Formats: sequence, structure tokens, C-alpha cells
Amino acid sequence: MYKTIGILAHVDAGKTTFSEQLLFHMKAIRTRGRVDHKDAFLDGHGIEKNRGITVFADQAVFRHNGTEYTLIDTPGHIDFSPEMERAIRVMDAAILVVSAADGVEGHTETVWDLLRKNRVPTFIFINKNDREGADREAALREIRKSLSEDAVLLDDGLTPDVIEWMAERDETLLEHYFEEGFDEEMWIRAMRRMTASGRIFPAGSGSALKDVGVTEFFTWLDRLSGGNRLDEDGPFAARVYKIRHDEGGQRITFLKMTGGRLSVRDEVRIAGEPRKVTQIRKYSGHKYTVQDTANTGELVAVMGLSGIKAGEPLGAETGRAAFSLTPSLSAAVHFGDSIHPKDMLAHFMQLDAEDPSLSVTWEEHAREIRVHVMGLIQLDVLKEVVSDRFREIITFGEPSILYKETVRSAVRGYGHFEPLRHYAEVHLAISPAECGSGITFKSDCHPNELAPGYQNLVGQVLTGKPHRGLLTGSPLTDLEITLITGRAHNEYTSGGDFREASLRALRQGLEKAETILLEPVYDVKIKVATELMGRVLNDIRKAHGQFGNPDTDGEATRIDARVPVSTFMDYPSIFASFTNGKGAISLRSGGYEACHNPEQVKARIGYDKEADPDYSSSSVFCARGKGYSVPWHEAEAAMHLL
Repeated sequence: MYKTIGILAHVDAGKTTFSEQLLFHMKAIRTRGRVDHKDAFLDGHGIEKNRGITVFADQAVFRHNGTEYTLIDTPGHIDFSPEMERAIRVMDAAILVVSAADGVEGHTETVWDLLRKNRVPTFIFINKNDREGADREAALREIRKSLSEDAVLLDDGLTPDVIEWMAERDETLLEHYFEEGFDEEMWIRAMRRMTASGRIFPAGSGSALKDVGVTEFFTWLDRLSGGNRLDEDGPFAARVYKIRHDEGGQRITFLKMTGGRLSVRDEVRIAGEPRKVTQIRKYSGHKYTVQDTANTGELVAVMGLSGIKAGEPLGAETGRAAFSLTPSLSAAVHFGDSIHPKDMLAHFMQLDAEDPSLSVTWEEHAREIRVHVMGLIQLDVLKEVVSDRFREIITFGEPSILYKETVRSAVRGYGHFEPLRHYAEVHLAISPAECGSGITFKSDCHPNELAPGYQNLVGQVLTGKPHRGLLTGSPLTDLEITLITGRAHNEYTSGGDFREASLRALRQGLEKAETILLEPVYDVKIKVATELMGRVLNDIRKAHGQFGNPDTDGEATRIDARVPVSTFMDYPSIFASFTNGKGAISLRSGGYEACHNPEQVKARIGYDKEADPDYSSSSVFCARGKGYSVPWHEAEAAMHLL
């Protein structure tokens, strides 16, 4: 049996120290490293050693009770949370580490939400009980309040209190208890089912640094985490977990096997093209062993595959993973004249393959490379990565906020493209969609009106890459686009014609719509001395934020707020200054909301929708053997299908 378990936490909760203790006891490593000693097994990259934080999700393999475990240590810093989210998609179970001294922090809740969204059975370890000011019971209360009331502490085993607590959540258990008494094995089986379904969350406590409670906690995880409910005898199926490149630049594709088997020299089809597996590796830290076959449930690294990204399915696996955590900042890459822009772009496209959230682009009008990032620390790390790997010195321009655009109400969009010997017409219904849903496409067009191949092409054009809105040229999001009808010409239509017609239809619809500018916001948690509460609330108001009723307990007050990233990005350093480092503040990505100052943003960006070389809202028709342009407000009346 194979199990992939992840370990996750807010930064500095002690998860890497926990990992070291667990790996030592499982005989996966000979000596226990420490983050502050720069010798942690899973923080082996020089950047991680120097900074004392986990940046890359790395793994270690060990065996226990007949099961092969792969432990993934994930980043805890918000700047590297997309790396953490990609790892969550391949976990069979997760360990969430919470500091007894600091309690549930903002990023802890982000992690929890992602684990629940992906239905990963979760075990909670309350760490740092040895710290001055640590309060296990207070931390457990906060876990039950902020995360789930279904967390159950198992430090003392199946005590009468735990048995009663379980019975209250399962009528079958309650009846069995009253009729036949306590049967430990039956209780364990029930706990395993309830953990797998997310009805309960087993918890333990201790001190990873002092090696207290770690092995006892893992014993419970081993007993209560189920096996892989995967089809071992079915066809090959896998999901891409991450992409890396070795020192020679060779691409390494990490896969979670979700069905069947994969052998060296097997062919895997990617985008319709066969790719041959040339090697299968099993990594533990930076070392690996080579094997001929990968089985269902294993996490392996494969050589020979290209043209696929993290989160995508292979073989019989279906559905591309949709990631929730997206960057809110954009920055230009600056570099010297000694390297050609195409070569630097190639370097960054390699990094983009490893971290798709970078969304690396070449902006032709500005002649610059731009990247998307979660925060300023990520930019510093990128500088070091480029220096270490490519031996190039880079800097970044001042980061700018990543705005987005959407529509407030439904509209129809019409596009026609008919220069001489070309022809395509597209009619779209464009509607606002749920916040954070991106752009989705469906077709209500009958095959007799437009061939399915052309319908699929329209969908690919509209969803294959981001498209700019009219207000600031920012990416469009939260749209449902439906193909109503379309027309091709038997002789003159080519695929590129439908690209032109589709984009013109989208743009023409936006011209008629009420478009909204969206900005990223933070969900903010602040703990501060009650005497400073007024100052903090006033700062939030000035930053155009919103807050709920402050929760005061003695001399401390907790404040929850939602504040624009643009006005609050630098606030943690200000907060640390006036609280003398005695307060606590955490920021987590809160998605997007309507921009608080859209007119100022539009004026500052200065986007000219009429001068965008990639987009036009007008349509092109043909008369007397010559194409002519029809502006967007006249195009609808000129359509052939109306």
C-alpha cells in the first residue's frame, strides 16, 4: 500500500522540525536536522538554508507497518502558497501543524480551506507546547472555533470523553455502545471512516523540537488514515504534481499514480502526441532511486514527458486541476544587455513550467518580460534562483497590483471576420459568473449551424489564455460565455478566421456591457493590545477596508478585516513599529472585490482600448471583392445570421 501525506502550516509553526523528527523515527534519515542549523533534510536548497523557510515542496519516503509513505513538506509562507496548493492535490492525508503559542493564524485558515475544498483527510498537531505562553487548551478551542468543531484530541487515547464525543456524532455507534458496550476495533474502524469523510479531525499535541508527542501522533495517523481507493487493475491514470529541471536542464515530471501501472518505454499521449517514458525515479530529498514500474498510489518522477503542466491529468485521469491561490502583484524583469531577451524569456518559461502561477509573458509593446508573484519575498527568491541556475543577474521593477475586469449583467456579443477569401461569424452570450470562477465556455449551437470542430475552436480561443478588458486592459474573469450560433464558409474558412471572429464578438459584447474593475483584497487577522485598537481600526478605515466587531478578551483585542492589497501591502511593517513587535498580524489572499478607486486606477494605467494591437471590437465584412470595417455599434445590424 502507498500513502502520500503532506505536512502544512503557517510559517514558523514548526512543521519542518516535526518532519525531521518523524523521518528520524521512521529511519528515513540518520540524524535530525534543524532549520536554524541549516541542515534540515527537506530544506536542502541553498535558498531555503539561508532564509530559514521552506520555499519548495520536497518529499521523503519511508516505510511503516507495511505501507510506503511519501511525506511532502510544503511551504508555509504566503508568498509560496501556490506551491503548497499544487501539493495538496496529490495528498491522501494531511498533517496541519498549529502552534500552541500562536494559535490559528491567517494562513492556517487558507490551508484549511484548501484541504476541505480538496477533501483531504486532515490530522492536526498542536505544536510548541514547551514554549513560554503556550496554551494547548486555548489552541484547541481556537481550532474548534476557527477551523472545525469536529477536532478531537487523542493524546490520552480513547477516553470515556472521546467515546462519548464520537457517539454524539454517529447514531450507529451510540446504539452499539448502549447495547453492547465499547469495542475498540469497531470504534477505530468508525473513526477511520469518519476521518476519511471529513466528519472528524483527529488531533494530538506535543513539541517537535523536544521530540514530544510526534511518534504517538503518527501512530494515530497510521491507524486512522485509509488506503488508496484507486483502481489498481484499470488503465494507466495519473495527475501531474509538479515540474522540475535537473542540473543539466532535463525536465522531470512528478506524477501521482491514480490508476493502473506505468513502465519505462511506455508511451503516454499528451495533447494527442505520444511521449515515451525514458526513466522512472523515486525521490527522497534530493536523492533518487530508479525503478522500472510505477504502481497505483505511488508518487514518482518521470523523464521523457513534455508539453504538460502541474495539475493536468494523464491517461484515464480526467479534469484539469483549478487552483484557488493566484498572485496579486505583477513585476517587470530587468536584466543587462549581455543576454538577449529571447534567452532570458526561455529561462523564465522554464520557471513558469515549474510554477504556472508566475504567468510569465512577453509584453511586446513595452519590450519586457513580466511575471506574477504573491509578494516581495518571492521576487527576492526569484533573483536567487535565476542567479544560481542560469548564472544571470536580474532585478525587478516596482511591483504593480494585478487588477481584473468583469461584467455586471448579461449581454450578447457579435463578431464577423470576412476579408477577401476568409469567412467566420460568431454570436456569443456573455454573463457574469461566480466570483473566482474565471472564464467558462459552453455551446448551445446546433451542429447543423456550425461544425463541432469549429465550436470547439471558439471555446479554445476564449478560454485558452487570458483576455484583456476595456477599462485598464486587465484580464477578464468571472464570465460565462455561451456560443449561440456561428457560420463558416465551405471554401474560404480557416481556423484563424474563428479566432478573429470570436475575439471581436467578445470585445463587441464588452463595449455594450457595464464593466467592473476588480482589485485583490486581503483577509486580515490582527491581535493587538486593547489600548491600540482605535489606532488599528482607524488605519483600516483609511485603507478603505471593512471590519467586523472587535473581539476583546482582557487586555488583547482580535480584529478581522478585509482590506485592498493596494492600500495595505506595507502595513505589517508599520504595525510592527507602533506595537513594538508585540502585536500579531496575518494577511491571507481574499480574492477579488470591486475596486475602491476605479477612476484613479484607470487614469494611472491609461489603457487605450482603440490602440490595442491584439483586440478590436469592430467586425470585417466584404463587398465587391474588398474587405471593410464596421464599428462595434453598427456591427450587430450587419450580421448575416440575424
